[in-house]
Amino acid sequence: MARLRIGIVGAGIGGLAAANALHQAGHEVLVFEQSRQFLRVGADINLTPNAVRALDGLGANIAAAVRASAARPTHRISRNWDTGEETSRLTMGDEAERKYGAPQLTIHRADLLAALADAFPLDQVQLGKRASQITQTGQGVDIAFTDGSEVAGLDALIGADGIHSVVRAALFGAESPRFTGVVAFRAVVPTERVRHVPDIQAFTKWWGATPQSQIVTFPLNQGRDTFIFATTAQDSWHEESWTTPGSVEELRGFYADFHPDARALLDACDGVLKTALYERDPLPAWSQDRITLLGDACHPMMPFMAQGAGMAIEDAVVLARNLDAAPGPQQVPEVLARYQAMRMQRTSEIQIGSRGNNWLRAGGNADGVYGYDAWAVALQA
Repeated sequence: MARLRIGIVGAGIGGLAAANALHQAGHEVLVFEQSRQFLRVGADINLTPNAVRALDGLGANIAAAVRASAARPTHRISRNWDTGEETSRLTMGDEAERKYGAPQLTIHRADLLAALADAFPLDQVQLGKRASQITQTGQGVDIAFTDGSEVAGLDALIGADGIHSVVRAALFGAESPRFTGVVAFRAVVPTERVRHVPDIQAFTKWWGATPQSQIVTFPLNQGRDTFIFATTAQDSWHEESWTTPGSVEELRGFYADFHPDARALLDACDGVLKTALYERDPLPAWSQDRITLLGDACHPMMPFMAQGAGMAIEDAVVLARNLDAAPGPQQVPEVLARYQAMRMQRTSEIQIGSRGNNWLRAGGNADGVYGYDAWAVALQA
């Protein structure tokens, strides 16, 4: 195995997962993050068993840190929006761990990032670095940043810089996402406020009268908090940001006809964030010579299958395995092409499948795309 000098643009979940895997394998890893500090942003990450298996492969310290702050939903439940009737119930908790080899965990995004960041040498993370130009030469990959600094001669570069990826744009040009006509609301409330709602420690999905309308809840922070995620059709809002405040009164108005248990969840909200949902088609390629992409940079997904973080973590593990097998820098393009070939079918199917909000409604594989069992155990970490 050759020791490679690898740059990663983006210190999100996928980027830090890849950084840990490559560092543990003995490579020189440099991470470039545009934010000037790690912030406690975002709210929820639903780590289905496939994602937890991949995280466990990154080491006992990461696995322990994730479990120390996460919650373990007791069940995955579907309920009808008006009657409250259950249409499906899957046992999770210990049963999921027995069946899939890992539990389902629900965790605050910042806690997952902290677990990954604490395991990686922070002197190898450069903050306040936004890439402005990426160039490939015979000596490797060069990056110029908006602050005027440069890094030259990387053996490989990984674009893990999210849905608005600068690396992807440098490789393949600007994208053209399509607005779905759906907006999403997110909130976190103390569980004590909604403890009277049945199965509050479960992952529960309230299915609305249309596929665009839903409310999803699950526990966070070892059950002390409850995360609320709701979507509805609305053509008048187009801002794609997970940090923009919304209106609690507007949120409640959209679901005024829902069952009292569902409305009680929204009544407990003090504040809410709002974003427009856009969909993208699978890319025909992720890699070009010594540069490749992972996670949202190459397959951003709608949230309905809760696989965005899981696919990024899987990408990171598979990419690190391939780079670790490179005999030397000259073989990097070959192993990046192999990584792309290994991952593209799975992520493309899930990316397309995540557009439909009707799978698992009745306890099975309702729309013929991936059923729960199919992707819960697919990655052997």
